[in-house]
Amino acid sequence: MTAGTGTSPLRLGTRGSVLARTQSQAVADAFTAATGTPVELVHIVTEGDRSSEAIARLGGTGVFVAAIRRALLEGSVDLAVHSYKDLPTAAEAGLIIAAVPGRADPRDALVARDGLTLGELPPGSRIGTGAPRRVAQLRALGLGLDVVPIRGNVDTRLARVAGRGGENADLDAVVLARAGLARLGRLDAITETLDPLQVLPAPAQGALAVECRTSDARTRELLGRLEDSSARACVVAERSTLAALEAGCSAPVAAYAEVAEGETGPQLFLRASVTAIDGSDAVRGSVTGPLLEAAALGRALATELLGRGAAELMAVSS
Repeated sequence: MTAGTGTSPLRLGTRGSVLARTQSQAVADAFTAATGTPVELVHIVTEGDRSSEAIARLGGTGVFVAAIRRALLEGSVDLAVHSYKDLPTAAEAGLIIAAVPGRADPRDALVARDGLTLGELPPGSRIGTGAPRRVAQLRALGLGLDVVPIRGNVDTRLARVAGRGGENADLDAVVLARAGLARLGRLDAITETLDPLQVLPAPAQGALAVECRTSDARTRELLGRLEDSSARACVVAERSTLAALEAGCSAPVAAYAEVAEGETGPQLFLRASVTAIDGSDAVRGSVTGPLLEAAALGRALATELLGRGAAELMAVSS
């Protein structure tokens, strides 16, 4: 029997981390509710899961998805759920993002000792994050924080915050994606959700990408029922900016698009920034336009940022 027809389950490839399994199961449940087709999760170990090295040292974008994509292309799974920000900006031959479900809150979140906010942390406080984008933007705030690189799953990172009961608590705070905490039911740990005016999110943060083989018309059609057109437009704009800057997830690039009602209908408002890793300089910009022009808006904003020195800032940060 063909996968996905009748009662034959579709096989969903996912990383084995708690967060990956949680968001994959949520998509699987939504898919079954929308289509009546059962889904079984298949755990796949990726290069990023095998190593504790910094993501940039492992090769940056793609270390969490390459093994899953191989399984898709080989036919051992039928679809995959990715954290969209983990995907390379270049398309993968033979595969297609068949659905972008509704997006979670893309902002960053602070988890600090004693319930402190970012502005209340005293100078010299040790704040952990694994993202160069966050490192650069936190330093640019001029708060005198000691930004420490960290890896590990959500619970491992939270346990390093003083006062949270971890044996290795050596940090005053950590910064994580709010979406991940929400999906794990850990919003109560947040001491401050960071304003994008302070720390602009990563391109596609909070969004999921549901991928399948381009040739699998049946699965593509079924997955289309999970599509959120506004979420896709925002992500396309943000990732087009990233691609036009020729940068990956290890670059200090931020981009955040929102949909707002304009005079002629819904409009995209896209902001982006590139920040020197030491926080000493940054270029920022914004653009507004129709949702159907999302990719062009992202490219236009990237061109503006490059004209104002973005490439030089990324070169210094590499």
